[in-house]
Amino acid sequence: MVTMAHDELATCLRAWRDRLTPEEVGLPAGGRRRAPGLRREEVAQLAGLSVDYLARLEQGRAANPSPSVLAPLARALRLTDEERAHLHRVAGQADPRPGQMNRHVTPGVQRVLDRLADVPVIVIDAAWTVVAANPLAVALSGDHSGRPPRERNVIWRHFTDAPTRYVRSAEEDERLESEAIADLREALGRHPDDEPLRALLADLLEIPRFAQRWNDRAQVAQRNTSRKTIDHPEVGLITVDCDVLTVRGSDLRLIVYTVPPGSPDANALALLGTIGLQTFS
Repeated sequence: MVTMAHDELATCLRAWRDRLTPEEVGLPAGGRRRAPGLRREEVAQLAGLSVDYLARLEQGRAANPSPSVLAPLARALRLTDEERAHLHRVAGQADPRPGQMNRHVTPGVQRVLDRLADVPVIVIDAAWTVVAANPLAVALSGDHSGRPPRERNVIWRHFTDAPTRYVRSAEEDERLESEAIADLREALGRHPDDEPLRALLADLLEIPRFAQRWNDRAQVAQRNTSRKTIDHPEVGLITVDCDVLTVRGSDLRLIVYTVPPGSPDANALALLGTIGLQTFS
């Protein structure tokens, strides 16, 4: 049975899909189209959803989609903060902004990812969970987009010794851990009711090495080096300059990797941009 709320959700999803062009989301036009906007299959691909489930949402046959479904949908449809809040309301979910991190990738941030095609860019939230990345960043550091948020969290992966392409010295590990704990403290102070953050911290405190550092209140935060080295399986070692840009009005940060023009690292990054994801993921 289709309720009024389900019908409004369906209407909004179709309208937001119809206003987008393939070029706006980085997809080929694909020849003549019978209707304006994106195809349902394209939105499903961008949001990581099945076409069947998206069809049921657009037809008012799926009830109360979860926040984990709404977040990638909002990003795929390039919704503003106000539209995202409306999406949550008509889907029967609370607006995630009050008391919680704002992890929404705005259309402006998404355009930065789309247009900086020759520069690796990663978007993380205040707890260091990777929210988005452009194709060159995925090619450089690996594709974690299909993994649960916990497995996309840089701090969790570091303290659980997950495989990584980043090459760090003991001193660099020390600085990373110090900076990570300082950022987690700050995030918890600003968002004490953020459930994903609290769950992450609870699990991290089960790791003795993290718990020892977390409980050492006397330690002084050290900011990590602005240069990073990645050992890529196809092109070898690449050393990049790392700059962190904050997104105003959000809890997101853009991590931008650059290399000096004409350097061996620039040549390696250009090669990586050429082969892209054709031979690895």
